[in-house]
Amino acid sequence: MLQATRRGDGCWLGANVTVTWCIGHLLETAPPDAYDARYKRWVLDDLPIVPEQWKMLVKPKTASQFKVVKRLLGEARELVIATDADREGEMIARELVEHCRYRGPIQRLWLSALDDASIRKALAALKPGAETFTLYHAALGRSRADWLIGMNMSRLFTLLGRQSGYQGVLPVGRVQTPTLRLVVDRDRSIADFVPVPYWAIEVQLLGADGTPFVAHWRAPEEVCDEQGRCLKQELAQRAADAMRRAASARLVELKTERMREAPPLPFDLGTLQEVCSKKLGLGAQETLDIVQALYETHKVVTYPRSDCGYLPLSQHGEAPAILAALGRADPALAGLLPYLDPQRRSRAWNDAKVGAHHGIIPTAAAKDLDRLVGKQRAVFTLIRARYLAQFLPNHEYDRTQADFDCAGHALRAVGKRIVEPGWRRALPEALTPAKGREAPPPQDLPALCEGQDCAVAQVTLKDLWTQPPKPFTEGDLIKAMKNVAKLVDDPRLKQKLKDTTGIGTEATRAGIIQGLLERGYLIKQGKALAATPAAFGLIDAVPRPIADPGTTAIWEQALDMVQSGEMPLEEFVAKQSAWMSKLVERCAGLRLTIGGPAIPAGGGAAPWKKKRKAAPRKTATGRRSKKPVATD
Repeated sequence: MLQATRRGDGCWLGANVTVTWCIGHLLETAPPDAYDARYKRWVLDDLPIVPEQWKMLVKPKTASQFKVVKRLLGEARELVIATDADREGEMIARELVEHCRYRGPIQRLWLSALDDASIRKALAALKPGAETFTLYHAALGRSRADWLIGMNMSRLFTLLGRQSGYQGVLPVGRVQTPTLRLVVDRDRSIADFVPVPYWAIEVQLLGADGTPFVAHWRAPEEVCDEQGRCLKQELAQRAADAMRRAASARLVELKTERMREAPPLPFDLGTLQEVCSKKLGLGAQETLDIVQALYETHKVVTYPRSDCGYLPLSQHGEAPAILAALGRADPALAGLLPYLDPQRRSRAWNDAKVGAHHGIIPTAAAKDLDRLVGKQRAVFTLIRARYLAQFLPNHEYDRTQADFDCAGHALRAVGKRIVEPGWRRALPEALTPAKGREAPPPQDLPALCEGQDCAVAQVTLKDLWTQPPKPFTEGDLIKAMKNVAKLVDDPRLKQKLKDTTGIGTEATRAGIIQGLLERGYLIKQGKALAATPAAFGLIDAVPRPIADPGTTAIWEQALDMVQSGEMPLEEFVAKQSAWMSKLVERCAGLRLTIGGPAIPAGGGAAPWKKKRKAAPRKTATGRRSKKPVATD
C-alpha cells in the first residue's frame, strides 16, 4: 500500500516514504540518581523524591533503534504516527517526538485491525495529530504517578524493613501491591476457614421403562445456609429414612425449556491465560511467551497482547481464506468443515466494541502445523477453536426440571438433552471446560409425565463438609485482576474499574505476577500461588490506598479529565506529588514486621469487605513523507 519495499537500517524505504518502528517504549523515565547523585544511596531523609523537571533516558537494550528513529525524525518533513490506537500507544510515539524535538506537521493513523481493508480505510481517514495529543498527556500522567509511588514507597518500605532486620528490597507499586493483597487476603481466608458439616440426599429413581436417573433432596429453607445446604443432620436422617421406606416418588411438576448458547468470543490475552492455566497448567508468563512465539515466529495468530475479544466487521471478509487455510493445515478438521458457514456473523463482529486491538484469532498463514508441537500446538488449538466457533450455530439443548414428592419430601431431577451441538463441535474434547466441583453431571432423563410414579431404587445420605476457598492459580489471579471491581463498594469507582478492565493491562499482568514471584512475595506450590511472610508484613503496613484497587479507579477518573482537557497534566502530577508526600510523612515512623503475618502497630490496612514495564510492540514513524506511514 505504501510501496516501502526496500530494507534499510531499522526501517523500510519507498518513494518519498520511510516506515520505521519502536520496540515498546524506546525511552524510560530517569531514576532518582539522574536528578541528584546523592539518591544513589537510599536514605529516609531524602524522601519524598519529586522531580521538578522530568527527565527521559534512552533504554540501553533498544538504543540502536532509537538512533534510527531520531535520525529519521531529524530528516522528516511530515510525520504519520501509527502506534497502537490507545493511550500507551500515543505515548510511545509522542515521547520520541518531544525528546527528539521534532516540530513538523503530524497526522495520526487510527486503526485496530491489520487486515488490508481496515488499513486502507484508516489510511484514507487520517486524523490531525492534535486530535489525539491529549492521550499522550493522560499516559504521561499515569507514568509519572506510577514513578512517584514506585520510587518513593519502595525506598520507604525497604528502609523501614531494614530497621526491623529485613535485608531484602520491598517494592511497592500501584498495580503490584493491590495484586499482592488479593493473594494475601485469599490466604488469610483459607487459614481462617472453619469447615461446617452439611448433609445431602441423592435418590435414584426409575422411569417407566426402568431407566435409572438421579434426583436430589431439596431441604426446607429454614434449615439451610445461603447455598441451600442442609445443616441439620437429624432432619436429613429422618428424610432419608422416610424415602427409603417409600415405594415411589410422584412427579408433581415437569418443565422443559429450550436453551441456546451463543459461541464464546475469541480470546483476549487475559482469558487465554486463564484458560491455559486451568486446562494446560501453564503460567501467565509462559502462556504469553507461547502466544508471542505463535505471533512473531510462526505468524499463525494475530497480535496477542489484546484486551478485547471482539472483531472488526472489515475482518469478516478474510474468514473464507482463514477457514480454508486451517482446513488444509490440519486434516483432523475434515469432519468439522461441513458444518462451518463462512458467511455466518456471530456477535464477535462488532466495531463498537473493538479497542486498540481485536481478539486473538488464527491467520491464513497457518499452513504447516507440524512446526507446532507440545504446548505451542495446544495453545494454538484453543485459539483456533474459539475462532471456528464463530462460524457454527448456537449450542442448543433442552433443560428439563422434574420436581417430585417422595414421602412428603421434595426432590428435583434436572436433565439435559443436546438438540444441536453447534459451536461445541469445535472444542477439543480434552480441553472442554470442566464442571464445578459440586455440580452434578448432566443426565438425559427418560420420558416423564406429571402425575407419574417413579420407583425408588436407592437412597444415599451424604455426610459432607463445606470447603475453604481455593488458593489462587496464576490464571485465577489474572481473572481476579480483571474483575477486581467486585471488591470495590463505591458505585462510580466500581464502574470505572469495569470500564478499564480492572488493574494492570493485558500486556503487563503476567509480568506483574512474575515479578511478585521473583521478588519473593509469592511462591508456587504446584499450580497454586501462596503469599510469603514478607507479603503479609508489607500488606499490613502500607497505607490502605496503596493496596486498594479503588485508587486505580480514582486515578483513571482524573486521567480522563486530563485526556478531555479539563485538568492540565501539571495539575494532575502536582496533586499526586502532594498526596505521595503526605503518605511518606505518615508512614516514616512505622515499625515494620516482615517476619510473619502479624499486623504492626499503626498499620492501618483493614481487610476488604465481603512499574508498568511496556510490552514490546511494533510502532511507526516516518520521514520526508507526503504519503501516510503505517506499521509493517
